[in-house]
Amino acid sequence: MKIAFIGGGNMGTAILSALLEKGLTSPDDVSVSDISDDRRDYLKQKYDVAVTGDNRQAIDGADVVVLAIKPQHLAEVMADLDGKLKSAQLALSIIAGATIKTLTSGLDHRCVVRVMPNTPAQIGEGMSVWTATAEVTEQQKGWASSILGAVGREIYVDDEKYLDMVTAVSGSGPAYFFLFVEALVEAAVDIGLSPDMAQEMVLQTMLGSGHLIRESGKPPAELRRMVTSKGGTTAAALDELDRGGFNELVLRAIRAAYNRARELGGEGA
Repeated sequence: MKIAFIGGGNMGTAILSALLEKGLTSPDDVSVSDISDDRRDYLKQKYDVAVTGDNRQAIDGADVVVLAIKPQHLAEVMADLDGKLKSAQLALSIIAGATIKTLTSGLDHRCVVRVMPNTPAQIGEGMSVWTATAEVTEQQKGWASSILGAVGREIYVDDEKYLDMVTAVSGSGPAYFFLFVEALVEAAVDIGLSPDMAQEMVLQTMLGSGHLIRESGKPPAELRRMVTSKGGTTAAALDELDRGGFNELVLRAIRAAYNRARELGGEGA
């Protein structure tokens, strides 16, 4: 599988690194286009891949073209590549907010996969949800699945409408957990723990709880009930969260993110 990366930013580099590490491609079969001389030098030195500042040169001979640029650069890149992709080449976009309609029209190319990844992909723990146009072959879907699976878990959906929902949950989701960790650490310090001790405790509790949910196979509600004794400390804390409308607040937050994702995609709220 020959792969071209348009953009050498953090997410694209994370995918590149994972693919090479897992042997899904080789440096000889990778080309990267980036506008930054420093970034190209870095990628060449670290991964020994072909680098260029010319997008058209980068895609020459590639089976898969990964669009890993920032949204503000999309119009320029699409203008540069308009009509230049061969019909058999797969364009795989991880560009936030760029719809399939935008991509197929701007590239004049029908073979497109659109992905909603999230930032933990940078350490191989990502959650990527993706969809594809009707022109994408089963082989190409296999390539997309392998590429995204290299940086975490992946789910295919057959309708692009789900990606706005995914954006609100897993795409923006890491920020929700970061905020909760911040709040827990601040609360721990408030009752007398040192910042370092609070940080370590909260991070391990979050990681351990996530692994327990996955490994136990039990629903989160059941696990919550198992650790909540009537009249105990956990019950006291959960009662306060319930009185503060915690579940309703989360629902409102997710709906706000979903509506904004639809607006950015041009669908309106």
